[in-house]
Amino acid sequence: MPMTAHALPDAPCHLDGRWLPLNQAQVSVLDRGFLFGDGVYEVIPVYGGRLFRFDEHMARLAHSLDAVRIPNPHSRDGWLALLRELVARELAHSGQGDQLAYLQITRGVAPRSHPMPTGLTPTVFAMSQPHQPPGADQRREGIACVSARDFRWERGDIKTTSLLGGVMARQIAADHGAAETILLRDSGHGLTVTEGSSSNVWAVLDGALIGVPPSHHTLAGIRIELLRELCEEEGIACHLRPIAESELTIADEILISSAGREILPVTRLDGEPVGHGALRGKPGPVYARLHAAYERAKLEQSI
Repeated sequence: MPMTAHALPDAPCHLDGRWLPLNQAQVSVLDRGFLFGDGVYEVIPVYGGRLFRFDEHMARLAHSLDAVRIPNPHSRDGWLALLRELVARELAHSGQGDQLAYLQITRGVAPRSHPMPTGLTPTVFAMSQPHQPPGADQRREGIACVSARDFRWERGDIKTTSLLGGVMARQIAADHGAAETILLRDSGHGLTVTEGSSSNVWAVLDGALIGVPPSHHTLAGIRIELLRELCEEEGIACHLRPIAESELTIADEILISSAGREILPVTRLDGEPVGHGALRGKPGPVYARLHAAYERAKLEQSI
């Protein structure tokens, strides 16, 4: 049965300077975000009513806006004030202090034409929802992933609302009863990891955490720098370099990280258990240490 407007959440949202229930928010059918996916977005975790690594998210938002030539509609302090009010309104609505705050900026409203028009007023939308982090069973058992060729466009560094490639990639995992799709690109020297459909991918090799270096093909995940910091705190070697497809089959551990999933162990890939010996198919020690450090960071790095 199709979902009606009355079935949509009545949670608070912000749209172009107005606060209103989510099920009453509307945009023009000529908004370029609707017609072209011509916009960018951010998702910021909120813990105990406080925004996690806010400035890092604002830096990535500024990069995405600059890349697509949309003017930033707010200063850093303007975004902070807006998002803090959003979080407070959602807390009053749901009683939940742990949230995922979503903000989206599109180029604005104009007659349909491919070239980027100038002088438009960007459409600004923000909402937040209760955040349910991965459960104890996922942390204890890990998750299953599948791998696939990366068929998306060449500007994965822009956090754009044009997410059909990511949607199709995630559906590959869903069709196989898996939680995520690890995408592989031909680097000229064989297939290497780019990222997951909505996550960054890590491999543990000889006790060191290996992550994919920044490029136009991958999103600069906020957790990349975070995990590098946590590795330094924990005395775990961490390197950013290409990860070959063959290295996934011999890795001690595989992890994914994202705003919503935080950090999770991958214990099965393409139907085969990950790891070696007694820990084959189970979360490993590097994951355990990083998860504990991540939980501390959530308390220390939120504003």
